[in-house]
Amino acid sequence: MSLIISTEKYLCELINNLGYQVDSVKLEKSKLPEFGQYQINVAMMLAKKYGENPRSVAEKIVAALDDRFTNVNIQGPGFINVTLNNSVLLDYLNAGIANFDIFVDKPEKARTVVLDYGGANIAKELHVGHLRCNIGEAIRRLLNVFGDKTISDVHWGDWGTPIGLVIREIKEMYPDLVYFDPDYKGEYPSDSPVTNEELGVIYPRASKRKKEDEKYAEEAKAFTDQFQRGVPGIKALWRHIVDTSKPDCEAVYDFLNCKFDLSYGESDADPYAEDTIKFLSDKGLTEMSDGILIMHVGEETDNKEMPPLLLKKSNGSILYDTTDLATIKQRMEDFNPDAIWYFVDERQSLHFEQTFRGCYKSGLTPETTDLKFYGFGTINGPDGKPFKTRDGGVMSLKGLIKLVYDHIEPKIKDSITGEERVEIAKKLTVATLKYSDLLPYRKTDYIFDVDKFTSFEGKTGVYAVYTATRLKSLLSKIDHASDKMLSVPNQDVLDILIKLTELPKCLTSAYNEVTTNYICEFIYDLCSLYNKFYANNNIGNEEDEDTKSTYIALSKLVYNTLSNLLNILGIEEVDKM
Repeated sequence: MSLIISTEKYLCELINNLGYQVDSVKLEKSKLPEFGQYQINVAMMLAKKYGENPRSVAEKIVAALDDRFTNVNIQGPGFINVTLNNSVLLDYLNAGIANFDIFVDKPEKARTVVLDYGGANIAKELHVGHLRCNIGEAIRRLLNVFGDKTISDVHWGDWGTPIGLVIREIKEMYPDLVYFDPDYKGEYPSDSPVTNEELGVIYPRASKRKKEDEKYAEEAKAFTDQFQRGVPGIKALWRHIVDTSKPDCEAVYDFLNCKFDLSYGESDADPYAEDTIKFLSDKGLTEMSDGILIMHVGEETDNKEMPPLLLKKSNGSILYDTTDLATIKQRMEDFNPDAIWYFVDERQSLHFEQTFRGCYKSGLTPETTDLKFYGFGTINGPDGKPFKTRDGGVMSLKGLIKLVYDHIEPKIKDSITGEERVEIAKKLTVATLKYSDLLPYRKTDYIFDVDKFTSFEGKTGVYAVYTATRLKSLLSKIDHASDKMLSVPNQDVLDILIKLTELPKCLTSAYNEVTTNYICEFIYDLCSLYNKFYANNNIGNEEDEDTKSTYIALSKLVYNTLSNLLNILGIEEVDKM
């Protein structure tokens, strides 16, 4: 249990023992630190409830406090100011030097959570918005820190019209391929007729033609229907496209340290689609409307019309809503999770509201299963508009990675060369991208300023990694056998200790609110405080042995804490930079 929570429980018990009834007491960070580190603000509430003078109530509480507090005083009508005794701080934080868990207030019951993030569309190049896979990855790591079991699924978009468009364009390019011969009975080629580089050109061209040529668009839809129905040649070509496109996307996700337990796609849910529709129909929840099987999910309390779920066309084609319902059915059967969470663009919120209503209304999932959509904002360029390339096209994720790498690499020391330089530049590129992406509140749109985010100062991933590198270098050069802080020799040390007592609240807020901005802000504050301490104190040459021992142990504590926090964000350290 964290120090602040254990102290709040102590205060709650103390106040109840005085004859007052409270369920909880908050130890608030003081806005006037000259009077104390924290405030206890219950006296006024208790005075009103029990008809007493607030200052009298405050005096009773103060008189009962034990020696875990110093500088205890009462200000105004009954604001109790307290400072934690240094010995209490040291006892708590010394235990954290080798045990990050002291900062984690784990829930009593662990959950199993399926996390859906990534969501790349097969045959299309990853665009800058796919960088936000970082959010799902960081939340996965955070849930694991809190003891939850996670199952992450990239959930490929491999079963829709975009691939039908690609097949239609391939037929335009290579009309004599055996895949398009309905009478062909032999084995289909083992190699794809197109490369991944060609797919990067084919889809944009096909997408443009679809908007200009209605007949072309209808033919693409027909190909979509054919591979979904399992027409041999078209299904074989579909498989080539998927197998050609996926490795390139996987390589980008891997570069960004985004890991997935499952590499499922929409196609994996297809075997569950008809059973899902039968399940809904057997409950009398479906009806035909304009040639489409639908399910109403509107409620009387809705302030605006809620569109129905679109399940199946009269020609037998399964629609997108059914695919998502079938995916949830598959996940419930395979994992029976406590929660299924989606990390997708905020603009998808209506679709997921419809889907979740359909699940709960039909009993496809029980009410106890936590279905949540955690939307995120967009990444914009310096002009505040969606990020574009110089020629006005959509910025690819690879393009953004290269842009950052080209800014980072020249800043590395000239003495670092060869493969080592390349590896360090790659890790700093990832640190830059991740920290900048995880720093804003999840739903916030943000501007990606490459000069700002590749700086060695300020709220950047580079600054955080630089601080970790400084700590690692320091600890490698001095005797750090000491694993215990013995005193609080100055304000710089105290400031770091107090900051570390705030970490459990930071982690709990990130965990409960499913957003990483708290962690990024904490990392910056901790790095700033440590670098100030480092500049003001000569750690290696400190003459007083007890003070030197404290400095070394403090450095070890900060390093281990920072290392764990960076790992939650998916940021790797470097030995030099």
